[in-house]
Amino acid sequence: MPKNAKAILQSPAFLALVRKKWLVSITLTIALFVVYYGYILLIAYDKKALAQKVGEYTTLGIPLGVGVIVLAWLLTAGYVVWANGSHDAEVKRLRDQVQP
Repeated sequence: MPKNAKAILQSPAFLALVRKKWLVSITLTIALFVVYYGYILLIAYDKKALAQKVGEYTTLGIPLGVGVIVLAWLLTAGYVVWANGSHDAEVKRLRDQVQP
């Protein structure tokens, strides 16, 4: 079992943890960019689709815009749940292996 910080930083467990954090972060970032910029491109190139009425006063653009915001919150919440659950537990386990 590694005891110093340098050994921990070079351990396969730490490298796997870093790789997983990057994978989760990049995946969520790409998902948010696709949704957000997809909405912006829809505004730019297909205003007629967003102008369709879905109620007496509401157009399709409003619920889609709200959906983009809600999805951003959900992606953030998903990251927080993952980070507070498995990621932080693994960080604590590795940190506890380091000698003071």
